[in-house]
Amino acid sequence: MNTPASEPVALRLIDREFLIACAPEEREGLLEAAGYLDRKMRELRANAKAPGFDRLAVLAAISVTHEYLALRKQHDGADQSVTDGLAALRRKLEAALDASVK
Repeated sequence: MNTPASEPVALRLIDREFLIACAPEEREGLLEAAGYLDRKMRELRANAKAPGFDRLAVLAAISVTHEYLALRKQHDGADQSVTDGLAALRRKLEAALDASVK
């Protein structure tokens, strides 16, 4: 049986529907992302004066990108902290091993 490489998925943002092709294993993630974006656009629409769809989409994209970059920066800082901690532990182990060999 031949499975298609991608299948169309209907996504609804505000009052518009978009068909986007994606691999079957990416379907749930795509639907989750569209749901998040739809909620963000609705939140922005509630706080704006008669915004158009395109403007909402751009504002939502900027907002989501800002969130993403902040989380990535936080994650990178945590990675560096773990790396520094592991390096300190390695130095302590090497010093302990050197002391025990002498």
